[in-house]
Amino acid sequence: MNTWLNTAVFYEIYPQSFQDSNGDGIGDFQGIIRRLDYIKELGCNALWLNPCFVSPFSDAGYDIADYFCVAPRYGTNADIKELFDEVHKRNMHIILDLVPGHTSIEHPWFKESMKAEINEYSGRYIWTDSIWDNMSDIKNITGCIRGISSRDGSCAINFFSSQPALNYGFARIDQPWQKSVDSPEAVATKEAMKDVIRFWLTMGCDGFRVDMAGSLVKNDEESLATIALWQEIRLFLDTEFPDAVMISEWGEPDKSLSGGFHMDFLLHFGPSHYLDLFRNENPYFSKEGKGDISQFVDHYKKYNSLTNGKGLICIPSGNHDMDRMARSLSQEEMKLAFAFLLSMPGAPFIYYGDEIGMRYIENLVSVEGGYGRTGSRSPMQWDNGVNAGFSAAPKDKLYIMQDESPNRPTVKAQMEAKDSLWQEVKKLISIRQAESALQADGTIKFIYAKENAYPLVYTRSSADSCILIVLNPSGQTAVCHIGTYTIENIIYSFGEKAQFENGSVTAPACSGTFFKLECR
Repeated sequence: MNTWLNTAVFYEIYPQSFQDSNGDGIGDFQGIIRRLDYIKELGCNALWLNPCFVSPFSDAGYDIADYFCVAPRYGTNADIKELFDEVHKRNMHIILDLVPGHTSIEHPWFKESMKAEINEYSGRYIWTDSIWDNMSDIKNITGCIRGISSRDGSCAINFFSSQPALNYGFARIDQPWQKSVDSPEAVATKEAMKDVIRFWLTMGCDGFRVDMAGSLVKNDEESLATIALWQEIRLFLDTEFPDAVMISEWGEPDKSLSGGFHMDFLLHFGPSHYLDLFRNENPYFSKEGKGDISQFVDHYKKYNSLTNGKGLICIPSGNHDMDRMARSLSQEEMKLAFAFLLSMPGAPFIYYGDEIGMRYIENLVSVEGGYGRTGSRSPMQWDNGVNAGFSAAPKDKLYIMQDESPNRPTVKAQMEAKDSLWQEVKKLISIRQAESALQADGTIKFIYAKENAYPLVYTRSSADSCILIVLNPSGQTAVCHIGTYTIENIIYSFGEKAQFENGSVTAPACSGTFFKLECR
């Protein structure tokens, strides 16, 4: 595993909404640079930047029109290079968002592919031979564009109709227009994406979070061809950029880690039961005590056994595609949620503003393809100044409307309060970094994670550190039998400390306790 990833705690920045430095209402690179010391003070030592490239922004930048140039609204390539340098000066790392599966319809590649005359880019995207052909029931294709150019054919899309799918080939060929994964067209696409990766790693970024990583090869029912494609990319990286990190948005670690990714996200889609933690009707970390974590744990254990040490599994606080955690949990409940997130294996990811409990903004009109996600993308709330310190622009010029509640959480207020969510997150990150067992590659063993029951008990272990973690988010005292352990001391507690006696643990309501154990 990449060594720096083992101690990484990531902070996800949605650049449009983090910090505006020039008063146009949109966040930018210079604004991020201005706030790097804040991120480091919290304890995060790595950044994930959502797409920041030239784009018409029909999907908030996930519709790229130029992979090699940043969008002017954020600054210049010189500005992002300065950001890389400033991050590294602080002994931090930064990864960009790689979108390899599709581009914008505004990308020059796509404009060339639309032409009736055969050219270098005719096969860069997936086109049928006839405008009357559709693409229904093909794995990893969500629809098609048709009737937009002189070229006869329909073009596959990956998500929105403005996002034509790049051509990496088909694992199973059913139609004459489908190309194999080793066809010249598919190979050319793969080599073009290597050039993109090479450009930004040479510029100074430390790796990538890969959007829709499992979607590249079509008609790939078992994902074997997609796994093979990523194995080739990993070999390329190991040869040219051995320190570069690749983290997948796949949601199936048994596949992504086999493909050579260093880590995979567990997200709001896929079979992981991630939503059971913080976001379903009865989240486990709600004090109402009606949650069930057992199915999540069962899937997590299954993934751990299948991946067999090939890489890491990440459980993020949230991201730009899902409701904010604060829509389901109170700030006090979120403290225990972070005790869980920051004591689990894999590198944690904190979505900007989650550390202060920023709220989901209800009933917003969609901005740049956000739709229901728009309420999770509102500007950062720094202080009680104009636009909460985000921007000097008039309020109606802000990228997205802010939380206008008089009691909206701010960084300034939470940094000044001794018992705030921000302070708890900072404390937990510090404890994680002090204990090797709590870092990314420490092993985990679930001791008590029963169906519809509390508390949650697990151990984290490394060669020189062993920690027993007892979390009871429910509003009632919970007792379970876990066997004999030799306790040295308590290194963290929230609420009343759990009690351990005669092989049983008693966890007070809404409490979390980390016991340092004698390692055997």
